[in-house]
Amino acid sequence: MVKNISMPECTEGQESFERFDALVGAVLTVPHSLIERRQRAYRKKVETNPNRRGPKPKVKPSVS
Repeated sequence: MVKNISMPECTEGQESFERFDALVGAVLTVPHSLIERRQRAYRKKVETNPNRRGPKPKVKPSVS
């Protein structure tokens, strides 16, 4: 069942600009270190999936 979510109408004007400006401001205030940490955690999670799509990393032979 899909919930009916009430979205504000797409209108032009000062209110619309203020919502957009607030959203962009919220996105730009995220520190780069936090973004990098999340990307590292995501890559670590993705690499543990044995059934993922795309090219697989080459396994280097161990030196014995």
